[in-house]
Amino acid sequence: MGALLEVKGLKTHFYTRDGVVKAVDGVTFSLDTGKTLAIVGESGSGKSVTALSLMRLIPDPPGKIVEGSIDFRGESVLAMSDEKVRELRGNRIAMIFQDPMTSLNPVYRVGHQIAEALRLHKNMDRKAAEARAVEMLDLVGIPNAAQRARDYPHQFSGGMRQRAMIAMALACDPDILIADEPSTALDVTIQAQILELMIELQQRTGAAIIMITHDLGVVADMANDVMVMYAGKQVEYGTAEEVFYEPLHPYTWGLLDSLPRHDIDEKGTLLPIEGQPPSLIDVPTGCSFHPRCPYAQDVCKVKTPELRDIKGGHLAACHFSGSAEFQRRQARNSGGVA
Repeated sequence: MGALLEVKGLKTHFYTRDGVVKAVDGVTFSLDTGKTLAIVGESGSGKSVTALSLMRLIPDPPGKIVEGSIDFRGESVLAMSDEKVRELRGNRIAMIFQDPMTSLNPVYRVGHQIAEALRLHKNMDRKAAEARAVEMLDLVGIPNAAQRARDYPHQFSGGMRQRAMIAMALACDPDILIADEPSTALDVTIQAQILELMIELQQRTGAAIIMITHDLGVVADMANDVMVMYAGKQVEYGTAEEVFYEPLHPYTWGLLDSLPRHDIDEKGTLLPIEGQPPSLIDVPTGCSFHPRCPYAQDVCKVKTPELRDIKGGHLAACHFSGSAEFQRRQARNSGGVA
């Protein structure tokens, strides 16, 4: 039996007056039922565009999926009719967007918005859909769910709005839940509650999850596999254990070093990655990370590294991954973040 979702060589570009923005440039991954894939990287690395591409939500113009394949349960998403894709969105593949305040319609009650998705995708009558909406709000831990279902989004706190978005996303029992920075705007305590809730609901429903985040620490306890993206490309791919405890790419080291590590430094000093991510219109030649990489050599400036298998399924796009020098650097940085 094949993977639930299989993506190969995905390229999504945006055609602007300033040039072609290569937002996603050759991404390949797969996802199995009940598993969690974390897509990690700084802002502008192509994470969200990858997720929107999976649901064919790229605005055309200016955006276009120019190459690659997206197969859901063995069927090509890119070859589906617009009507079939609409049936897929929110039903078989659901998404929690970054900002619940702009994702929820301010003029409709929260319960009505969840019920509307059920009536559209599950052909429920109004009464049954509203009862299911209350059930879902209760499932995600909103107290007095029947009463709160009649409230408007502005009457919910930030954490409760995010819970309502999760309830809406899970209402139709999707096979895949895409969570795009689901806890970024929340305080640390609420953030932990939301992540714990997602793990609990995954165990209960069996949904596969794609977690998009800039923070590796967020997914330390919930991801099975991790894909690290930089400048539209994947630079590392492996199991969570491999990426956290034996990272192979300098960019991944930088992301890990920027996390608080009290087991290494009593002061909790953060080590930021120097510089800024490149413009996706004018990506540096060779390895796109080389202007910020402290280990860059001449070859890095002229030759683009291929994503290659370094250790039995643990992939990295670096000319020197697996070398003795890098292994010594890795050993100095070992200890994990979980």
